[in-house]
Amino acid sequence: MRVSMADVAAAAGVSAQTVSRVANGSPRVDPATRARVERAMSDLGYRMHRAARALRTGQTSTIGLVVSTLASVGNSRMLQAISEAAAARDYALAVVTVGERDIREAFARLRSQGVDGAVVLNEATELARDVDPPGDLHLVVVDSPPDERFSIVQTDHAAGARAAVEHLLALGHGTVHHIAGPARSFAATERERGWRAALDDAGRRVPEPVRGDWTSASGHAAVAALADATAVFVANDQMALGALRAFADAGRRVPHDVAVVGFDGIVDAAEFRPPLTTVRQDFDALGARAVQALVAAIEGGAHASETVPAALIVRDSTR
Repeated sequence: MRVSMADVAAAAGVSAQTVSRVANGSPRVDPATRARVERAMSDLGYRMHRAARALRTGQTSTIGLVVSTLASVGNSRMLQAISEAAAARDYALAVVTVGERDIREAFARLRSQGVDGAVVLNEATELARDVDPPGDLHLVVVDSPPDERFSIVQTDHAAGARAAVEHLLALGHGTVHHIAGPARSFAATERERGWRAALDDAGRRVPEPVRGDWTSASGHAAVAALADATAVFVANDQMALGALRAFADAGRRVPHDVAVVGFDGIVDAAEFRPPLTTVRQDFDALGARAVQALVAAIEGGAHASETVPAALIVRDSTR
């Protein structure tokens, strides 16, 4: 026998309207009531029928994800986090990769699938800033300068980079070199900004950054320009992995001859040789807050911006 919304309302001691708001992911329910309704749904085995909800509300309970690539660990981790956050709210997820194509095509594909809104991720945000999003497509952008056209969720990249540099300076290094990410990446630019600010505030020389493309191969290649470096802040963990191998190939010991810090805090960073000191992004929180902001916009809420802190994780590559 199919469990109805009325059954859930009776079990939770609330109105059917409140159950409907919880089922549709509305933010207009206080946390204690939401928890009680969700517990009743779980106990009774209630599942919202997606097609019925679409007919009633005009919404498909499907959101999109626009991403330039899933090859980087950070983007793959964000896909997982957003997928889990969407599923927790009973939303389906449609993924579109844009590559070098016009982002208008990505938006058109999502609209053809009837999505209620979309999250635009990392490098794809640059493309989104260049066009006016469709008026009927709610957007949340991950990592972007302020923009009144959509909601923004981002890591505090600059503060995380500053923490990495201050850690290295506290160890006695005269300055800190930087293997930067792509010049057109907002995250890379913010990490570079934090690195520069920390060195400037400490009155230290700011070396010319060496730029990579997020891949471990580019991190390996960048080390050729760092012959005099004793400390290196790398804009992501994948490039740091390449840098560690390049230093080993050159006979330079980490951390004895050169200290290395990465960024992202991917799980495998603890398994590098040596284990990598890194700045950890909270991908789960980013995904959850991006989906929360998108659902709020779909429900008629205003655009909002939110910044998620990053944390320095000290391991053997700087000890």
